[in-house]
Amino acid sequence: MLAETLKAEIIHTDDFAAWDNSINWYPALIETVFMPIRNGVAHLDYQPSKWWENHFPDPVVNQPVTPVMILEGVTALRTEFRPFLSLGIFVGTPVHVCLQRGIERDKSTGKSVAELTDMWMQWIAAEEAYIDRDNPQEYADIVLDGTVPFAEQVKF
Repeated sequence: MLAETLKAEIIHTDDFAAWDNSINWYPALIETVFMPIRNGVAHLDYQPSKWWENHFPDPVVNQPVTPVMILEGVTALRTEFRPFLSLGIFVGTPVHVCLQRGIERDKSTGKSVAELTDMWMQWIAAEEAYIDRDNPQEYADIVLDGTVPFAEQVKF
């Protein structure tokens, strides 16, 4: 909805992160997205990361660089990205809700709920370390509640 309203392209942090690298993938995004945009490219090309053994994501090819670009995902407000950001939105969601949503989304991978729970708990620990380190909710210009629909919180 936000991207559509702003006629913005979206860069997903999940295209750079992975289960085996949940936090320290950021240099690839800076090199592949932020620096080319800063240097005036009209389109972006990059290979999204592989999340699962049988996950072979298609490359991003010729993604337009629009006047407004949205960086979406966990750690999008990390300190290393802030020189490239104009506006920050933090979506706060309780851990139990994130865990439930993540497990539900990832059931199709063939992993058991126990395996997924373990993976997600490790992910959540890394996310909490990021929040402690970078304090994204304090940096953000807008703070939203991840349990309330976006349209109920923001009016255009």
